[in-house]
Amino acid sequence: MTPSAPDERPSDLLSGTALTVFRLNGQLMSVAEELARPAGLTAARWQVLGAVADEPRTVSAVARRFGVSRQSVQRMADLLVDQGLAEYRPNPEHSRAKLLALTEEGRTAMRRIRPDHARVAAALVDELGEEETRRALESLRLLSRALERLGED
Repeated sequence: MTPSAPDERPSDLLSGTALTVFRLNGQLMSVAEELARPAGLTAARWQVLGAVADEPRTVSAVARRFGVSRQSVQRMADLLVDQGLAEYRPNPEHSRAKLLALTEEGRTAMRRIRPDHARVAAALVDELGEEETRRALESLRLLSRALERLGED
């Protein structure tokens, strides 16, 4: 990792961070598209399915998890329901906000992705090393938490 120059201003650091994260997002989305394609999914559909894989959630909860608009998740959720990969279930806590849940077809699609996902993950950890991968993850989480706090002001 290259140390920052002593004369770099905070605005330069933020700009460099943002540009790097934008590039990283594009790279991750490209990999995700390749991984999702054999399961008949797009990266965005895989992302929404993944958000409800462990438990049903409302569309709003999925949107908050990803920091995106409820409307964009709603469109994706409706497509997944139309495809038979997800379903809406009654929400005992809120009569109008249904829960999005995987169907068996959705679980099958997610299982199809798992082996290639594991292969890419192992290759990335081999490239970076386990400790550096953990540091990168923690740095990204730290940055995300800081931006959340700034957004609360």
